[in-house]
Amino acid sequence: MTDKDIIAERGRSLEDEYFRKKDRELIEKMQRAAATAQARAEMGAMTGLNDPALLEELEGLGFTPDTVGLLPLVPAIQVAWAEGGVTAAERTLLVKLARARGIAEGTPADRQLGDWLDQRPAEEVFARATRLIRAMLSTGARQENAADLVKHCEAIAAASGGLFGVNRVSAEERQLLTSLAAELKGR
Repeated sequence: MTDKDIIAERGRSLEDEYFRKKDRELIEKMQRAAATAQARAEMGAMTGLNDPALLEELEGLGFTPDTVGLLPLVPAIQVAWAEGGVTAAERTLLVKLARARGIAEGTPADRQLGDWLDQRPAEEVFARATRLIRAMLSTGARQENAADLVKHCEAIAAASGGLFGVNRVSAEERQLLTSLAAELKGR
């Protein structure tokens, strides 16, 4: 084999490797796009949301098909944080609400709930989630309604605080409850 043939062979080999690499990258990109589309479709089925922008926003907030069941609990979590921290009674009640929603211990949703109870989510998460919940409720695809979610929030607010049952809901919580009720009911 001549030097010219060796160089040509090496060139073809490098070219083949380049195109194999590009093919792998393209396949991986297509697989990621398909997985994203599948996840959004699953979240849409679970929430009743069909608008691609809303599903993208859910995804942007970190929700997945495994954690989107937490979405309706976000206002209650916000109420729990209203006074700067989540009490043991509030934590217990939030976990009980999560279990009633089918969120089992040790699942990704349960771990996310634990993270949110240990570290306050950003204000943007609360605002965007509330808007997404309102959109979800407006579809009528879920059995829940705004009144149910507000009742959960009120229960969280009353779970701690007050002395001998007096003034169980703080001024901060009361203000937040009023605001959340208006937002969830679309007023």
